[in-house]
Amino acid sequence: MNNSQSANYQAGQAKGQAEEKSNQLMDQASNAAQSAKESMQQAGQQLQAKAQDAAEAVKDATGMKK
Repeated sequence: MNNSQSANYQAGQAKGQAEEKSNQLMDQASNAAQSAKESMQQAGQQLQAKAQDAAEAVKDATGMKK
């Protein structure tokens, strides 16, 4: 293998490693985004449940509940 072939081989290796690292980082970012989305959905559901409980408490306190 001459110097040019060796340099081309090393460049190809470096490119492959960079692509793999990029793919790993994109997967990590995607996983983090999915986790954040799920956390926000859960927080929204909890907030909605608390708001419904508060509305029921107000209805009870004011006699509006039938």
